[in-house]
Amino acid sequence: MATRQKEKAAARQENRDTRPRAVLRYARISARKVRPVIDQIRGKRLEEAEAILMLSPRGASEAVAKLVKSAAANAENNLDMARDSLYIAEIFCDVGPTLKRYRPRARGSAARIMKRTSHITVILDQVK
Repeated sequence: MATRQKEKAAARQENRDTRPRAVLRYARISARKVRPVIDQIRGKRLEEAEAILMLSPRGASEAVAKLVKSAAANAENNLDMARDSLYIAEIFCDVGPTLKRYRPRARGSAARIMKRTSHITVILDQVK
């Protein structure tokens, strides 16, 4: 069944993206609330993005700031990149699984509560 496993693995290794990245999965915040925050910092230099996130009043900014710091640490420690030459090349938020809960309502009925989650990905790159 598994044919050409070694060749496929070698091809995946060749095409792998070598840019530093960090991924936050199953964040307990809706993707709809995260997207305006990540739109503010897309394409910005690392210091500028951290400053924007630190001063942003939105709830998602704390999680995104932590993720950006993690990606910067990955770049410094794993790939030996200089921190002052980094910028946010890609940042996106995907919808995660939704937790479905129920709340009692009038006359014995129940209302569904959707607790939404999201997956946030940050990819950094060096300024050329």
